[in-house]
Amino acid sequence: MRLILYVGLRVVAVVLMAGVLAWYAERRLDRAAEAKSFTDADKVPTVDVALVLGTAPIGPEGGPNRYFVYRLDAAAALYKAGKVKYFIVSGTRDGRYDEPTAMRAGLIERGVPFEAIYRDFGGTRTLDSVVRARQIYGQTRLVIVSQRFHLSRALFLAAHVGIDAWGFEARDVDMPYSILTELRRYPSALRAYADVWMGASHAVGDPISIGVDPPN
Repeated sequence: MRLILYVGLRVVAVVLMAGVLAWYAERRLDRAAEAKSFTDADKVPTVDVALVLGTAPIGPEGGPNRYFVYRLDAAAALYKAGKVKYFIVSGTRDGRYDEPTAMRAGLIERGVPFEAIYRDFGGTRTLDSVVRARQIYGQTRLVIVSQRFHLSRALFLAAHVGIDAWGFEARDVDMPYSILTELRRYPSALRAYADVWMGASHAVGDPISIGVDPPN
């Protein structure tokens, strides 16, 4: 009985320690992102390319995913403000949905021309999207578009792969809609530090020159 109690207490202690570390990692990333994140398109530095981070086009209730909608709204606002010329829309493609193609369609609906949008199907997670922007698309200066909690770790990862990046914050989503995403930000922040400690992944694919090579 004492052994079971001892093991149980050890497990609880480990879980609590992991939770504290994840919370601290998220808070540290958020503070570091403050100076390079913007909510006003007019204040965003002018660059050639913006990276729009992917998410499922369909939300948990079966309708349009509000994270998805708000990211495209923000990206289109950047384009209309003359802050970027091209977009990399980076996400995943599987049997359920095709994030980059859905993002391209949404941007076109918002007035962005087809030839300004490059689809990256290798953005399985944030690290992959950032690494591919550097290694496949050759970008060293970027604006990254997503919600603030996502931008904080994307900017952190970008700095560690040699990209001078700024974040443009898409509108966030109400807490009742996003509780799982809100909670996931903490272990994701801890994972971002682990990714940096272990070394960024290597992107696979032929180089693409934005503005020279035609969009896929």
